[in-house]
Amino acid sequence: MFDVHAGYIVIISGAVTILLRVLPFIAFGKKRPSFIIYLGRVLPPAVMSMLVVYCLRGVNILSGTHGIPEALSCAAVVLLHVWKRNTLISITAGTVLYMVLVQIVFAA
Repeated sequence: MFDVHAGYIVIISGAVTILLRVLPFIAFGKKRPSFIIYLGRVLPPAVMSMLVVYCLRGVNILSGTHGIPEALSCAAVVLLHVWKRNTLISITAGTVLYMVLVQIVFAA
């Protein structure tokens, strides 16, 4: 049975998502302030750097798998990104490789 509250949640979430995506275009029009252009240039590398630190903070190279799955997956992401210049392919392939290494190759 369809839950009415779940339907409302989906509709409201969709509307808010669309509004948040359209709002900058409404607010700035075609001319973007230089600060917004600057943020668009520096934030993606900063966020990616924070994600790398967050993902690798718990790796202990002195025990367990010695960080081998993490190192191989990071190397795969970097190499794929340099080769294909496609973030989605790079991150997806790195994640799949990491899961295969942890679940199958280095499984205890």
